[in-house]
Amino acid sequence: MVIERARSCCVIVDVQEKLCPVMDDPREVIYNSSRLLRGAAHLEVPVIVTEQYSKGIGPTMADLRPYYDTTATIEKITFACTGEPVFTDRLKQLDRPQVVVAGIEAHVCVQQTCLGLQAAGYQVFVVEDACSSRRRRDKELALARMARNGIDVVSTEMVLFEWLGRGDDPQFRTVLNQLIK
Repeated sequence: MVIERARSCCVIVDVQEKLCPVMDDPREVIYNSSRLLRGAAHLEVPVIVTEQYSKGIGPTMADLRPYYDTTATIEKITFACTGEPVFTDRLKQLDRPQVVVAGIEAHVCVQQTCLGLQAAGYQVFVVEDACSSRRRRDKELALARMARNGIDVVSTEMVLFEWLGRGDDPQFRTVLNQLIK
């Protein structure tokens, strides 16, 4: 299935100041998460950003905060975002059956969120190049498990081009020049 911007939203999971630096290749996560957030803003795709126990792990990385409404960040203590009523309520309000998910750690909060979303009936897409874990092997195992369970593993550019849908979209040049080239 194709990711449609009118039917999808984007969830960025726990890309936080004290957690991100200890991930395998944190720069890739920050770079691609920022591309997803900027693409979502240009194409009017709703975004949800979560933070796992921000008092201990800190806020979302400063590099990402300019690209979304930080007042809408959801604090959580459950590993799966779907375990937080505020998250599930906001997702229901968006009324979008497709969810694009990125963040950290791939084998904990991202995986549990994706599996929870799928169990709730959403079409779930996990963005491989915008996810990480402390150990590469944990990320690889998580992505393989999610794929076995019917969750589509995609790249940032796949998401951006599918959100665009066509070369004559009014936002095509902006997205191409600012986020892809």
